[in-house]
Amino acid sequence: MIDSEKLMELFDYWCKKLRVFSYWDVKLEFITDPNWVKTGDLKIDCDDKKAIVLINIVNPKHENLEEVIVHELFHLKMYPLDQVTESLITANFKEDTPEYEFAYTQFYMALEQTVEELAKCFLLEFGEIKAFSYGRCKNNKSYNELFEGLQNL
Repeated sequence: MIDSEKLMELFDYWCKKLRVFSYWDVKLEFITDPNWVKTGDLKIDCDDKKAIVLINIVNPKHENLEEVIVHELFHLKMYPLDQVTESLITANFKEDTPEYEFAYTQFYMALEQTVEELAKCFLLEFGEIKAFSYGRCKNNKSYNELFEGLQNL
């Protein structure tokens, strides 16, 4: 059973630790729709400097929701850089071209990896729940399974 009160406490702790409240009005909302497929998400209004962190408490794919909270807050912290980079991509590459798709994919992969690595580092140093979530790995193929059916060259 997910303790939503405890998640609110963790959210408040991490907003203070990451100095989010100094720049943003941010709140945590829980998603109870069983059809919602994500574990966490973020909605941002740059003009008003407001944000909502969304956490799936019905069927999360991560075991450590503190990690998800920190991950989403790092997306908020990095949002200005995210927007500059996205603007550079759209200004320099025509949409629906291989170049655009490559730049966009590489940027978002690097962004996700960076945000996740920052979240892990901060969790290890300051987190209450230091165990990382391996929920996404459970549904992935094993290393050997990736090679099944491939022809020898």
